[in-house]
Amino acid sequence: MKKFLYIAFGLLLPVMATAQTQETTGDTTAMRQINIGTVDVIPAAVKVKGMLLLNKEVQYELEGAVDNMYNFKYERAEKQFKSLRRRYPEHPLPYFLMGLSQWWKIVPTNIQTKKYDDLFFAYMDTTIQKAEELYDKNENNTEAAFFLAAANGFSARLHSERSNWRKATVHSKRAIEYMEIAKAGNGLSPEFLFGEALFNYYAIWIHENYKMLRPVLAFFPDGDKRLGLKQLRHVSNSGFYTGTEAKFFLMKIYANEEGNLDESMKIAQSLATKYPDNAYFQRFYARLLFVQGHFSMAERVSLDILHKLEQKMPGYEAVSGRYASYILAYVNQNKYRDLEKAKQYYQESIMYAEMSNERDSGYFINSYLNLARISDQQKDKSKAKRYYTIVINSSEKKSAAFKEARNFLKANKKVK
Repeated sequence: MKKFLYIAFGLLLPVMATAQTQETTGDTTAMRQINIGTVDVIPAAVKVKGMLLLNKEVQYELEGAVDNMYNFKYERAEKQFKSLRRRYPEHPLPYFLMGLSQWWKIVPTNIQTKKYDDLFFAYMDTTIQKAEELYDKNENNTEAAFFLAAANGFSARLHSERSNWRKATVHSKRAIEYMEIAKAGNGLSPEFLFGEALFNYYAIWIHENYKMLRPVLAFFPDGDKRLGLKQLRHVSNSGFYTGTEAKFFLMKIYANEEGNLDESMKIAQSLATKYPDNAYFQRFYARLLFVQGHFSMAERVSLDILHKLEQKMPGYEAVSGRYASYILAYVNQNKYRDLEKAKQYYQESIMYAEMSNERDSGYFINSYLNLARISDQQKDKSKAKRYYTIVINSSEKKSAAFKEARNFLKANKKVK
């Protein structure tokens, strides 16, 4: 059910510049209930002509800010977003951008950290509040519907990650309703098309991969997987706010759902090059390089990730350390035959996996598996037995790792 909410609601919505169990209120007055310091707005009224979302002067002004956000220069980005808010305090755009900045602080941790949850929900609640005021004045306001769909969608996504199912369901229902209304603006800008593109792809993907959910999907509009991909490619090339986010989804879709690693690699390389300090893009790029056998480049990117992690740069967390350390361990073991350095990196990968509570991850299990193999190669049967015991206790019974560990332990019962 969590997977369904996460994809069907959290991802199938017109998202703008982002696009990974404390209970919080879903009230749109949350901005006034939480002590969030500089979040308070200047109450001066400013009249907005046309759609601020499509305003080219505003886009020109915000181009650097959006890039800074994706490059994890949060402080610089938020300074510009707050400047926009001072001039347009009654418009949802600046609050949504501030909420997205909080979201991208959560993404690098695989959505695990909760330290930004309150600010994230506060900004999304205020986005909804401001958009509702615009929509109440004009039910044909597709820009207002866009923000209502997007803010509700993001709120649903994080609530589902936090297992707040009631709130996730309420926000999801609202998001889907407003997404249908916002589609009227598809011809105006690729920003509006983004939500439909994601829905078209994932509605079919869920139908193909989750048979048990097919009866539920009967209540949703029909999707079109190929059209969804085509629309995403168009948005990735043309969208101002949604362009990078479309690339983000295309990169993951090609790698994880379509099995097209070459296309995913092209996008990952472009994102990693444009945003060299975005830990998520860097580690995704490193992983693709690694699985495709580009070991020299994977090594270079992984060393850079660990360096930035040591420098405590924003967004560089244990998750990125786990990826990079494992890649470096494997390269040293199999390319350079430097077993001592390989053991050191495998231990680091294990440490980072434990720090991020991901002891069931492949990196954690395979780090112990390779440490066992190295120990066996170095004639240290006792240490190999200890490592293989961890593997057999951590892996699935049908997995190759489990079978290898079981065979070793059977053959070395007398080893202490």
